[in-house]
Amino acid sequence: MLFTHMIRTAAVLGIFALISTWLVAITFDATKEPIAASEKRALLRNLHQLIPPVMHDNDLFTDTITVNDPVHLGIDMPLRVFRARKNKQPIAVAMESVAPDGYSGNIFLLIAIRYDGSVLGVRVSKHKETPGLGDAIEIERSDWVTGFNGKSLSTTHDKAWQVEKDGGEFDQFTGATITPRAIVKAVHKALLYYQQHRDSLYIDSNKQER
Repeated sequence: MLFTHMIRTAAVLGIFALISTWLVAITFDATKEPIAASEKRALLRNLHQLIPPVMHDNDLFTDTITVNDPVHLGIDMPLRVFRARKNKQPIAVAMESVAPDGYSGNIFLLIAIRYDGSVLGVRVSKHKETPGLGDAIEIERSDWVTGFNGKSLSTTHDKAWQVEKDGGEFDQFTGATITPRAIVKAVHKALLYYQQHRDSLYIDSNKQER
């Protein structure tokens, strides 16, 4: 009797497991496309905020290449570079980058850089920083990220690319230094990458790896 009861219990648990897996799969399939569409809308919104349509006459979302440089861009995976052009002349890029040393892990960034190497703007596209503290990196919550606007390697020397607590010129948050420190470092590295590879980033090709 005990053995039969164990068999029946195992069978019931197995059925429940199969049903749960099936429901999860259905939910994933049902939400996959809406999530992808939502992410695309957010990306386009950020791109147009950073590089307004008046600045270019090409399609930012399709004029892209992918690059891979974990040293400068923070993660060992292909990241997109969106190119802005006007009358076929290079105007700016918006580069995906990652700050790998945030308080709660990776902070995904979109960094727009003019052809001359100055920052047009920075947006945080995804993060897991502490709500009410580290999330001040979001443009919807504070204007902190606008502090990068206009900065460049030629106008801001290397030692200044730190938060004030470390002797640099960028603000930190009260009680949350790790998050802004990580982003300042990531933006600086992205500018160094751009400086080294600027011209090649505007070349038409399917993929660029550095």
